[in-house]
Order: sequence, then C-alpha cells, then structure tokens
Amino acid sequence: MKFFVDTAEIDEIAELNDLGMVDGVTTNPSLIMKSGRDILEVTKEICDLVDGPVSAEVVATEADAMIEEGRKLAKIANNIAVKVPLTWAGLKACNTLTNEGRMVNVTLCFTANQALLAAKAGASFISPFIGRLDDLNLDGMELIADIREIYDNYGFETEILAASIRSVNHMSDAAKIGADVATAPPAVIKKMADHVLTDKGLAAFLKDWEKTGQKIL
Repeated sequence: MKFFVDTAEIDEIAELNDLGMVDGVTTNPSLIMKSGRDILEVTKEICDLVDGPVSAEVVATEADAMIEEGRKLAKIANNIAVKVPLTWAGLKACNTLTNEGRMVNVTLCFTANQALLAAKAGASFISPFIGRLDDLNLDGMELIADIREIYDNYGFETEILAASIRSVNHMSDAAKIGADVATAPPAVIKKMADHVLTDKGLAAFLKDWEKTGQKIL
C-alpha cells in the first residue's frame, strides 16, 4: 500500500520523505489555510520535494470553473493530481481533465455508487472518507471493501485512496482490505512504529547492556 501524507507542512513532509515513507501528498483548502501559505507557492514546493502525485484541490463548484482551476493547478508541476469533489459537476470536470491527460483525485466519496461513477468518469484516484463515516456510526472500512470488490470485478484502474484516516488501525485495516493508497496525517504514520512492548523490550536490553560495561563505539 502506498503512503500519501495528508498535510501542507513542508518540514513534516520532508522528514517522512527522507525515510522513504512518502509516495505522494494530499492537500485541501483546510490544510492550505492551516499552513498559512499561498496555495500555488506551497504546492510547487511540495511537488519539488516529492516524486509522487500531489493532490491540489479546486474550490469552484461549477464544472467549467473547476476545469479552469484544475488546468491552472496542473501547470504547477507534472506530478499534480487535480482534486475535485464527488458531485455531478466534479465528475464532469474529472472526465474533461482526465481526457486532457491529467491526474484527477475525486474526493469526498461516501458510497460505493459514487466510487463507481468516479471510475467511469476516469478518475486516477477515488478518496473514500473513512473517519467521517465512522463519526456517523457507519463502517468506513466496509466502504473500502465494497469499492475494492466492484473495481476488481470490472478491472477499473482507478486507485482506492483511503482518506480521513484517524488512527493506526485505519492504516492496517485499509491495507488488509487492499486499498491502493492511504493518506494520513504525519502523526498517524509516525505512530505506526509505536508499541508498549517494543519500548519495554528496548529498556530491558539497554539495562542489561549497561551491566556488561561494554561499548560498541
């Protein structure tokens, strides 16, 4: 499963990228606002830093305006994936931009039917929102499984990009189901390394090593 980092903070992306943990980046208007940066400037900086797709989201709601915004965003770098919402206008924009040879990430997906429409429209990525479904006492992972089954049934090339990741369990569950990509905040990705028994075992090893009085360097 590929890891995308869900942030517009350059330092956080760079830290994970140096460890080989970044296959791409996703941004949205809320993350751009949080960064306090100009969208074109920070997106260009991210694209220069990572090799994989960088999702940059349109803010228009009408198809023609989405297409124009998407074209402008796509000019930032060759690895831009234009992010559009899963509305009828968004699907129209997706189809047009895809036919122009651009990567498109269709976001805010909450049903398998929506995912099917996105694949038919030629989306490069579909972003089902796991956490927001969980907030409504619905099973976000069930949606990932449904989309996986449908896409596999018909050989759709649209990649399932599990989004709205809230926990390390979301990451492992998405991987087990077969999501192609998971996009998560840096803190969640880093927390995947944590386990109380790892900490306990390391502390025991270091205590015993100290008793030997030896040094490696």
